[in-house]
Amino acid sequence: MLEGRNRLSVIDGLRGFSLLGILMANMLVFQYGIWGRSELQFFALSSADSVVQNLVKIIVEGSFMPIFTFLFGFGMIKMKESMQAKGLKAGRHLVRRFLMLLGLGLLHATYLWEGDILAYYGITGFFLLMFMNRKAKTLLIWGTILLCLFGLLGLAPKATDDPASRQDQARMEQYVKDTNHIYGTGTYEQIKHHRQTTDPFGMNGLMTFFMLLLAPLFTGPMFLFGMYAAKKQWFADPSGERSAYLKGMLIFMPAGLLLKSLKPLFPELGWAGIGELLGGSILALGYIFGFALLCSAVKNSPWLRRFEAVGKLSMTNYLMQTVICTSIFYGYGLGLFGKLGVAVGCGLAVAIYLMQLFASDWYVKRFSYGPMERLLRMWTYFSFAGKPKTRIQQPNVSS
Repeated sequence: MLEGRNRLSVIDGLRGFSLLGILMANMLVFQYGIWGRSELQFFALSSADSVVQNLVKIIVEGSFMPIFTFLFGFGMIKMKESMQAKGLKAGRHLVRRFLMLLGLGLLHATYLWEGDILAYYGITGFFLLMFMNRKAKTLLIWGTILLCLFGLLGLAPKATDDPASRQDQARMEQYVKDTNHIYGTGTYEQIKHHRQTTDPFGMNGLMTFFMLLLAPLFTGPMFLFGMYAAKKQWFADPSGERSAYLKGMLIFMPAGLLLKSLKPLFPELGWAGIGELLGGSILALGYIFGFALLCSAVKNSPWLRRFEAVGKLSMTNYLMQTVICTSIFYGYGLGLFGKLGVAVGCGLAVAIYLMQLFASDWYVKRFSYGPMERLLRMWTYFSFAGKPKTRIQQPNVSS
């Protein structure tokens, strides 16, 4: 029981920690839009904002969401093991869970914010079912293969200066300007209409859905690595695994930071794009090992307890971040879209997260699950109590 509690502490704490990085990365989307965050040359950024943007790009962007995907795969295997221990079939429960994530994600993206990730997790869950019963070695091999293939996308040629490329750039510039105006001053209905009907690339819904279906092939590595970690019991004994955590942190963290620094520092380097794509996942592994090492050293820290509380309410906190930030930046709220700057936005992200740290700690002392977590559990297990029903085996009666 002690080992199980320690494992859950590490996983919950890591999930809570990753939400800080996710919020800081998403703050660019909340402030500038899903496409505008990559077109910041259209906004009047100060030199300080440019420096902070590069730091966020290297240290945060693309390295905290992979932690969440890792934990998704990890949790999927642990849920399967828990179901089997109770004599239940894991497949049907996981399918219901993925359907719920897909539904919540579509609602989130439709009515609140275009940066939703829940629907993608729901779709990816069905892809991962193919690997659920595979051996740990198989998961590691497939994860490595997919990671290498994903990295090769960094060799894609840059946009040329032909008329078609200039037309695409002009369309993107107009889209960013329209989004800046509508999101900053528009009503809820106007913003919702713009989000659903305007596309700077001119892709139809069928093409977008097709790309969403292919996405797990390129972003699957961290899901598979998480499943591998669960099968290999990486976090079953945090105190006894300190040396392994330290070694992993010292290998993956510097390597990830180096790879992610190549493109911002050497933009003309032909293979810098590979470093950017591979570096995100490698740095995420470094953060995972580093946080596990920290947990094993300060397991009684009240701050660690607060990270765990945020992690236990991860879906509720994730959706609350959307509600808070859209109310701050969109026209139907304070209308600060595109006005604060990157540096102030990062400070705001930290302030919101600190609020969630203390609010979550207060909440979990009084309630077992967050509101969204309870809803998900009720649907997954078809139970108002939000708990699986253990199959009772009848004792054999000798005649």
